Amino acid sequence: MLTKLIWLMAGAFAIGTEGFVIAGILPAVSRDLHVTIAQAGHLVMAFAFTYAIAAPVTATLTASWPFGRQLRLAMGGFTLANVIAALAPGFTALLIARVLLALFAGLFMAAAGSYAAASSEPSRRGRALALLYMGMTAATVLGVPLGTWVGNSFGWRATFWMIGLLSLVSLLGLTRLRPLTVPWPVPSLRERLRIAARPDVLMTLGVTLVCFAGIFAVYTYLSPLLRLVAGLSDDGVALALLSFGVCGAIGNLLGGHMADRFGALRVGGLALAALGLVQAGLAWVAHAAPPQVAVYLVFGLIMAWGVVGWSFPPVQQVTLVQQAPQAVSVVLSLNASAMYFGIALGAWFGSLVVAAEQVRSLPWVGAAGVFAAAGLAAVVRGRLRRAARRAQAAPLPA
Repeated sequence: MLTKLIWLMAGAFAIGTEGFVIAGILPAVSRDLHVTIAQAGHLVMAFAFTYAIAAPVTATLTASWPFGRQLRLAMGGFTLANVIAALAPGFTALLIARVLLALFAGLFMAAAGSYAAASSEPSRRGRALALLYMGMTAATVLGVPLGTWVGNSFGWRATFWMIGLLSLVSLLGLTRLRPLTVPWPVPSLRERLRIAARPDVLMTLGVTLVCFAGIFAVYTYLSPLLRLVAGLSDDGVALALLSFGVCGAIGNLLGGHMADRFGALRVGGLALAALGLVQAGLAWVAHAAPPQVAVYLVFGLIMAWGVVGWSFPPVQQVTLVQQAPQAVSVVLSLNASAMYFGIALGAWFGSLVVAAEQVRSLPWVGAAGVFAAAGLAAVVRGRLRRAARRAQAAPLPA
């Protein structure tokens, strides 16, 4: 199975690196293109907003195409968009390149997930999808810190050249995929929206959106925050992102395991509460910790953030699958859109805080968002439990 999906994993690795590395090179982009940090943060917002809007639309429009055509078009466009980003003469051109990158990234991940599921036996589809998303997890562990180091050592354009090269390797490998067609009916955009409009699904998607808005109000501007609070150098920021990625990979596996054992609703609530406390801890360090210990506290909190923060997404996916088991692909794609809407919202709100020269206050914004998500998750949990009790109490049909 690994051999069959290796080129899809490579593409997911390139896309994951592209999506998250911008946080590490934001100061370099800001300096070189003569924009403020807050304005540079719009690069994250543009990518996330485009991904959230375009992913379900492009997936629906190209659903009848052979998988090979979808995947090669998406990765070819993604490779070209990285070249455009690397050669961008100014901030506007780079912003347009980020929009194109998100457009092709959304198309690729939807097609790659469908191919992984369609090319595997039903009993092995979960493992196939886990292998695909291992590429995204590996991006947080290796791609983001490597891209940050490359960008800060050789210029931010070198980061886009590096990702473009990774994308080209994936594109060449995708030419070797065996032909495969979609073996199941593809839901229309209207059907996707009808499922999203269900109150229980809509509220769960709201938890995803609010949580990621809180997280990315901080993560987008993590590099200037770490420099200000802990006095980290470029290499120190790269090391912090590496620590975050390694702990995130652990948290991702831990979250899925705990959801199976203790229940997704309970584990999700605990993860959100813990994540809110981590953000509050970062806020305290940013305002009150003695300088001589701030760097150690920051690294400890960054690692805790990685574990509890990345334990939440798989738990949230399990919750949605339990809510709509007859429409798994639809609710998971809607969750991805909610996640990227949250990232865009968080990047925008964080830019307002940075523009007001209140970088140290960013973790308070993150804590407020995560605790709000925890409150909404508690409401969802209560509604689902009441619905389950009513279902158990209902009389059996004659």
